[in-house]
Amino acid sequence: MIGRRLQLLGLALFGAVLALGSGAARAAETQVAVAANFTEPAKAIAAAFRAATGHTAVLSFGSSGQFYAQMAHGAPYEAFLSADADRPKQAERDGLGVAGTRFTYAVGRLVLYSKTPGLVDGGGAVLSSGRFNKLSIADPAAAPYGLAAVQTMQKLGVYNAIKPKIVTGSSITQAYQFVDTGAAELGFVAYSQVINVAGGSSWLVPAADHAPIDQQAILLHTGENNPAAKAFLTFLKSPAAVAIIRKYGYEAR
Repeated sequence: MIGRRLQLLGLALFGAVLALGSGAARAAETQVAVAANFTEPAKAIAAAFRAATGHTAVLSFGSSGQFYAQMAHGAPYEAFLSADADRPKQAERDGLGVAGTRFTYAVGRLVLYSKTPGLVDGGGAVLSSGRFNKLSIADPAAAPYGLAAVQTMQKLGVYNAIKPKIVTGSSITQAYQFVDTGAAELGFVAYSQVINVAGGSSWLVPAADHAPIDQQAILLHTGENNPAAKAFLTFLKSPAAVAIIRKYGYEAR
């Protein structure tokens, strides 16, 4: 009887080991290039993705333009979450992205922000007041939020006057850091970067003041055979991910 019980226990333990091994085999890892403005929501989404699927999304953050240059030179990213639609479209044209996998995962909002209470008013009039020495923006050639900042200033008719005061960050993260550290009194940053920041002053730029910041994602050919890469982009459309995206001030389609 004891021998029989031990035999059954051994079989049960063996089955458990097989199940664990099978689960480990199914779990996979994917390398994802993520636009810097989407840093915090991407981290939250990656955590929820891992909890739901067992897969791991390894995130790298930077400017969309820099990522594209890296991918064109063989960087091993498998999915690309851009801050615009142009670069994912270009990825399709250049044969880097898988046709039919591109979609808009978020629509970004631009905000003029200062750590100084009362400096930025509700209409952005501070831009023409001259009451600041430095204004930070992301590089408009590499970061869509930087381009949106330039378009906003041009629409307001203040760009030429302000241009000598502009300090340019390589990404929207650095543009925010300039303001956060006091290197610039105010700056155009992503709404998601300050939505949960207490104090200071800000102006949420009307969406009509610049081209839409449609942020698109695409599966890259390097990830075409990786189930984790495909699963991550699928999860990005899920109700759980959409809730996180909206929590950080983005619109989701």
